[in-house]
Amino acid sequence: MSRKTTNLNKSKTHSNRSALPKNHESAQSQLAQYVGFFAVGYILASAIFMMIQTKLALNSQLVTVLSIIIGAYIAVSKFIKHQQRALSKSEINRLMFGGVAVVWLLTAIYFLGIWFFLFDAVNREVLIEMAMQQPLPLISAIVMILVLTFISARISILALNHLLNPKRKTG
Repeated sequence: MSRKTTNLNKSKTHSNRSALPKNHESAQSQLAQYVGFFAVGYILASAIFMMIQTKLALNSQLVTVLSIIIGAYIAVSKFIKHQQRALSKSEINRLMFGGVAVVWLLTAIYFLGIWFFLFDAVNREVLIEMAMQQPLPLISAIVMILVLTFISARISILALNHLLNPKRKTG
């Protein structure tokens, strides 16, 4: 009896898997790879803009948005090249949240590196005291840059997904 139940469960599992398209199933499991492409693009663009900023003053928000757009372009173009289809809505959302999370993780690592390797005890104390006396400008700046990264990631991923869609080009 248990032998038949096992066979039925195996066939159900196999039939459920075969109901999903192979490209969709592999894309769901490998979307982290494209978040990695997003991160690599963001890091490369940020490094290039840091080198440019040694010679030319650029707005930091503009640099952030352009770096996110370049990261999104690399991620979306790699996805479309590998999967031969455009991103779905859920994949766009996952790529956006993953990309912004990676951007903020890299920003936190960058800030911690500056905090520990560049600042001395006096600089740290001054920064902490300044943040304690007037926390509202710091909090509002963090919220604004967070909103900026979410909006720029969302818009760039949606626009690039639409522009690079292989079905739009052929149809």
